[in-house]
Amino acid sequence: MANFLLEIGVEELPAIPLLKILSKIENSWGELLKKYKLDCEYSFDYTPRRLVVRSSNFPTSQADETIEMYGPPLKIALKDGEPTGAALGFARKCGVDFDQLERATKGGNEVLYFKQEQKGKATTEVLQDMLKEWLASMEFGKMMRWASLSEEFIRPIRWVVALLDDKVVDLEIFSVKSGNVSRFHRFANELEGEVNFANYEEKLNSNSVVLDSKARESIVLDGISKIEADNSLEVEKDASLLAEVVAITEYPTPLLGSFDEKFLELPQEVIITSMKEHQRYFPVFKDGKLINKFVVVSNAVTDDYSKIIAGNERVLRPRLEDALFFYHNDLQRGLKTDGLELVQFIDGLGSLTDKIEREKRVVEYLFETHKDKLMQESGKSEAELKELLIKAVNLAKADLMSEMVYEFTELQGLMGYYYAKALGEDELVSNAIKEQYMPVGDNAELPSSIFSALVAMSIKIDTLYGLFSVGKIPTGSKDPFALRRAVNGIIRTALNYDLSLDIDELTNALKPIYAEFDTAKLKEFIFDRIIKLAKVNPSVVTAVVASGESDINELFKKIEALDSIVSDKNSKELFTTFKRVANISKDLDLNIDLSVDESLFVEPQESELYSKFKEVNSKEYGSYLEKLQALFGLKELLDNYFDSVLVNAEDEKLKQNRQNTIASIYKAFRDIADIKEVTV
Repeated sequence: MANFLLEIGVEELPAIPLLKILSKIENSWGELLKKYKLDCEYSFDYTPRRLVVRSSNFPTSQADETIEMYGPPLKIALKDGEPTGAALGFARKCGVDFDQLERATKGGNEVLYFKQEQKGKATTEVLQDMLKEWLASMEFGKMMRWASLSEEFIRPIRWVVALLDDKVVDLEIFSVKSGNVSRFHRFANELEGEVNFANYEEKLNSNSVVLDSKARESIVLDGISKIEADNSLEVEKDASLLAEVVAITEYPTPLLGSFDEKFLELPQEVIITSMKEHQRYFPVFKDGKLINKFVVVSNAVTDDYSKIIAGNERVLRPRLEDALFFYHNDLQRGLKTDGLELVQFIDGLGSLTDKIEREKRVVEYLFETHKDKLMQESGKSEAELKELLIKAVNLAKADLMSEMVYEFTELQGLMGYYYAKALGEDELVSNAIKEQYMPVGDNAELPSSIFSALVAMSIKIDTLYGLFSVGKIPTGSKDPFALRRAVNGIIRTALNYDLSLDIDELTNALKPIYAEFDTAKLKEFIFDRIIKLAKVNPSVVTAVVASGESDINELFKKIEALDSIVSDKNSKELFTTFKRVANISKDLDLNIDLSVDESLFVEPQESELYSKFKEVNSKEYGSYLEKLQALFGLKELLDNYFDSVLVNAEDEKLKQNRQNTIASIYKAFRDIADIKEVTV
């Protein structure tokens, strides 16, 4: 075993591509150690200018191996004393002549046998290949070439340190030869110097390079905490921004800067976005309100940071000046959809203006289904609500034509909210514009009202139906238009507000506004998302879907009810009885007349069961669970029935009557779920 140090020195790595594959970079080195039979413990570190692997117990060579291979039986390998094709093929596989093969016994048969002692290679012989494979495994996305090289990497490689027990391992990558000289911070007193395994990290630290990313993160957080305490401020410590700052600094120093108060006229999201996205500044608050301060994390090494602060203030000002100019221009122009007719949505689905017109049709349909809930929620009249919904959908994309969103695309919807608010639009409309994309992820925030929910759903529904109508259907893991996320959002929103959404009825209502397509595929796609979202026994979902229910909200209510029964520890015994009910009824047409003639009852158990079933089936229930509990409550009577009554009697009338009795019970279940599909 030896001490091993590998440092790949590069020009500054871009933070976001690096952070995306950071764990893969570390893990791929471990995989290579296993592949090359040098498995050991190691540590991985990084700064924007270096990728570093260290190990204090690195094998100096691969372990020796004994290779054993068993070939075909001799009766197949030899014919008339001469080797057959099978024997010669085995010899080639072993890399030897047939005469060099031995004989052995395996499974009671004498077979051809090969044994070879293979000496492990020295580590220095395989490190070159390992290094090339390691760098090749780093899939950053966009790569670059430099000088006259044909190879690509995310940034030019400038130096390589490779030491095994402090002896330089002779390596070369991208025309850079390895050595024992590392480079330090660009502003350090010593720009480069020789290193060894023992002094490596200390040497970096003394020259203003903090190798450990966790240590750099602590320095940033401690510095921000001191700024907060010294100035009675609160700094928003955005986790992704923090990770990015840590990835672009080797010697981080948090500093407090400021900007002109006049820019606070802007919506705070504009200021924060400008600072975070373009400058990587942390926004500053006082008493929960954004103020004209920011925290910048410097990577400089100096005794006087005043020029660093002034420089960052100077860079931020023109960005905020531009934003303020855009804001005033947009307010003067107002929320208008002029120009959206020139913006293509998807090939085959026209412009954004065409999309808006379809969304209006969708929201009108949703309004008719849920207008009572809307009126109850808002206190507004039916006519007023319908007009406001149409206006909200019409204005939802208006801010895409604004100068602000052209500059800050991530603020679409949000700027529409601020403009609508400033222009005196109804609060329902402005909020719906802001929340039109909600939810943006599986656990993301939902729209804050039924009004906003209908607007957001109409936009997602049009996208879903429209893309299916032009054949843009997700396949496998590919979903370029995020339709799975759209369906998840529709489902979550409907469930949150207890909104009826019958897929069959919706599809029939929307058919006239889309090109003809296979709506069965769309329904299957939606139901597949329901199966994924319902975190229950999958057979429960299958059973409920098999009932023919097409209303998403009702589906989930039925799933929840059935799951609560299936999850009970005694459900296996319970379903044994009712699976028998399903099996007896499986070949019967449940849509025909299943009337039961009580005059044909012979056994008392027939009267007892049917009388109780009629009582259970005629009741009104407050929930699906209550009805299921009542139906499953027939278990004891059914067990007695099956013990005493022969369903498939010889008398055809008797047989039909008894089958109808059992089928009637099965059909009552089928209104909620097909119990034969349940697996417990």
